[in-house]
Amino acid sequence: MSAITSARIAPIFDGRGQPTVEVEIVAAGGARGRVGAPSGASTGRTEVRALPEGGVAAAIREFRSRVAPALVGVDLADRAGIDARLHEVDGTPEFSRIGGNTATATSVASALALAAEGGRPLWEVLRRPGVDGKAFPAIVGNCLNGGRHAIGGPEFQEFHAISDAPRPDDAIRAALRVHALVGEELRRRFPKLALGRGDEGGWVAPLGNVDALEVLRDACDRARDELKIPVRPGLDLAASEFYRDGRYRYRDQTLDEDGQIGFVTGLVERYGVVYLEDPLDEGAYGGFARLTGALGARIQVVGDDLYTSHRARLQRGIDEKATNAILIKVNQVGTLTDTFATVDLARRHGLATVTSHRSGDLPEGWLAHVAVGTGAWGLKCGLLGGERVAKLNELLRLGRAALGDDG
Repeated sequence: MSAITSARIAPIFDGRGQPTVEVEIVAAGGARGRVGAPSGASTGRTEVRALPEGGVAAAIREFRSRVAPALVGVDLADRAGIDARLHEVDGTPEFSRIGGNTATATSVASALALAAEGGRPLWEVLRRPGVDGKAFPAIVGNCLNGGRHAIGGPEFQEFHAISDAPRPDDAIRAALRVHALVGEELRRRFPKLALGRGDEGGWVAPLGNVDALEVLRDACDRARDELKIPVRPGLDLAASEFYRDGRYRYRDQTLDEDGQIGFVTGLVERYGVVYLEDPLDEGAYGGFARLTGALGARIQVVGDDLYTSHRARLQRGIDEKATNAILIKVNQVGTLTDTFATVDLARRHGLATVTSHRSGDLPEGWLAHVAVGTGAWGLKCGLLGGERVAKLNELLRLGRAALGDDG
């Protein structure tokens, strides 16, 4: 395999118009990979630091003076070694010196260059043991936004259409139909309101949590009847965002942990929710375990802020039986090697993985390859907007290739 001959960095903007970085890795044979790093709005306290103090300008200085010289000459095939160099150069647990965005872009760009050198799709380079690339993730499609992603909407952050149809084209089509039906219902309810969409393309409307879930449930029912494709409602509460002083604080009620568990359990049972992400605060391992004990045989109880893709936090969750699924975001830990350590641990213990975008994402398709290469149960990437559709279209391409529909 070729050695890395150059590593370059440049400033770009993410899907929210916020500054971030992109990295290009070039190998001796001419193969190259270029990746921009996404950023989140709703972030867990234990995520790596996206940018160093001083922002993008500081990240670029650190890369050019410290990261690039450490990478030149390294074997492109030594992906673990490349990621280890990033940790060595940074020297902090949270990538506070070079920035997690720099680490993410470098790690993924190196993998893309390796795939290009071998003429292989990226998912094959990323493939985990036991994955054959013929099973495709369910679509976790954002249809309604609230919380940090849509000020003025519900407190719950995301209302999803969940389709686990075996073919990516069917799953995507069903989720998009739900999104359209939700929009139709909102226009009927608010004919004089100029409806908008949040950071991830979901509709924004002045609805309460329960009313929004009812709109979503009805749209899922209609889409399922029309298309004969499975699609059901899911929720990402991002409950840490409205948890303060030991209470979950809504506009119309304040609940302790017992009350929150009862409230959420009632919604799952009444509205047929099949996907439940971050229903409790990010430190509530015991509460998550109670919810999973009650609901986990029927639905995916997913930890995002609970774990922030960190292996040690997941190990605690496994020990306490906190969830039966984990959200995976590469930039929460900074490198593919760190990400896959968490993925492999989850798979060994029977937890489903859900590969996820960030609210400030970019029009690149590599995340679909991460989902397929890791055998993810789901792909959470939004439904509308170029940075979301890029991932859906890449999944469609992978589906056509695997299912023999290239023509």
